[in-house]
Amino acid sequence: MNSLELTQGDYYYENLVVGNYFKTSSVTITEQKIRQFSELSGDFFEVHTDDAFAKSQGFPSKIAHGLLVLAMTDGLKNNALVKLKATASLGWNWKFHKAVLPGDTIQATITIASKRISSKGQYLVTLNLMVSNQNEDCVQSGETTLLVRSKLAS
Repeated sequence: MNSLELTQGDYYYENLVVGNYFKTSSVTITEQKIRQFSELSGDFFEVHTDDAFAKSQGFPSKIAHGLLVLAMTDGLKNNALVKLKATASLGWNWKFHKAVLPGDTIQATITIASKRISSKGQYLVTLNLMVSNQNEDCVQSGETTLLVRSKLAS
């Protein structure tokens, strides 16, 4: 199987080949984004809001919420130049590998892991995502399954 980097454009179920991949743009996780996510989610856990507490737990400073990084990754995917013609996300299987600090810049590499037509005739595509920081360290990874549109069903 040859992996091919996808180029800018719209991708329906038929256009996606297992092993093909694309990279998203990047985004910097700022203290303001962490604060706004705390306010939006109600998650004011001290490791996200208090530098002294975070340092006492072995971190260099407060850290971003894992779910903030996941949400930002989903935004990067949905705003990529490679436009997956998806209708909905059907779930996530996700791991947090390394803390994301204020000032870190993240980017995702997204690979088509599998595709199939369900017993209900739905077009399903599973993506593997690897999120890295500016040092190319993997900070989060996992997969999501999408309900994707088909050109043939249009």
